[in-house]
Amino acid sequence: MSETHRSVIIIGSGPAGYTAALYTARASLHPLLIDGGPGLGQAMQGQGGQLTITSEVENYPGFPEGIMGPDLMARMREQVARFGTEFVEEIATRVDLSQRPFTVWVRDDVYRADVLILATGASARWLGLDAEKPVWEGGLGGAGVSACATCDGPMPVFRDKELIVVGGGDTAAEEALFLTHFASHVYLVHRRDALRASQIMQKRLFENPKITVLWNKVVTEIHSVTEKRVTGVTLRDTTNGEETLRECSGVFIAIGHKPNSDLFVGQLDLDPNGYVVTHNEVRTSVRGVFACGDLQDHEYRQAITAAGSGCMAAIQAERYLAAEGAGSTPEW
Repeated sequence: MSETHRSVIIIGSGPAGYTAALYTARASLHPLLIDGGPGLGQAMQGQGGQLTITSEVENYPGFPEGIMGPDLMARMREQVARFGTEFVEEIATRVDLSQRPFTVWVRDDVYRADVLILATGASARWLGLDAEKPVWEGGLGGAGVSACATCDGPMPVFRDKELIVVGGGDTAAEEALFLTHFASHVYLVHRRDALRASQIMQKRLFENPKITVLWNKVVTEIHSVTEKRVTGVTLRDTTNGEETLRECSGVFIAIGHKPNSDLFVGQLDLDPNGYVVTHNEVRTSVRGVFACGDLQDHEYRQAITAAGSGCMAAIQAERYLAAEGAGSTPEW
């Protein structure tokens, strides 16, 4: 067992964690980034976060031709390494936020930090179908199956095509409405005979001529051709078990996200859905602990907003440490 002390430790990577590391490293705070290691994808603390299971990213500034999600994360990681960020390619298994320095356990190793920045993200909830796996794992994730209409909907492969959205809440309604800007028609598949979405969202759905709700249906299979292109779905009627085939060119899963906050239960204030509650953008309920990215953002969930909050967390952490070093009580 080893023990290490750092001024700043960042748990998690992705755009939020990498940006926090970039700014703290350039501020000569010598951050240690516990980024989970490669191959974990969207799992909690997986290196690069959800963008590692995304195909082409077209809405991140600076890449006019787009960039593959894993490539964008690799570039970010290379950039933060250039400024001296130290990496621990493992998963944090336990934290103690009750006293400073804060303690983080990685297997049998102990890391202590004056300031913690949390960027463990959130994971999309999936249906559990093989087709939802990334393309490189034999699925269709990133090749017609997505959990983010805002990220992927404008891509040429979905334009003027019939698309499926799965879900029944506000997120599903928002995704369906957004996709009508590009699709020829959108089918909203819901397993019940009534939506959970707010009344205003339901009104917008029902009034949109490009949206049809398929009631009492669940997707049991997503079909494709050899070019890794979605061609349709099998729908099962929840009332009688009857199965039908519906042709489509894309499937968007919108049944919610789960913030990766299990490590912090009982130690930080969480909202009813498990997101870390932050004040003044990135300050948590514990002094010296900052949260950024999808771990605390249940509204936007974009790479660019995650990066922005990572920047804010880093600057706030730098100011916090500077105030302590000057002998004053940092603002909180």
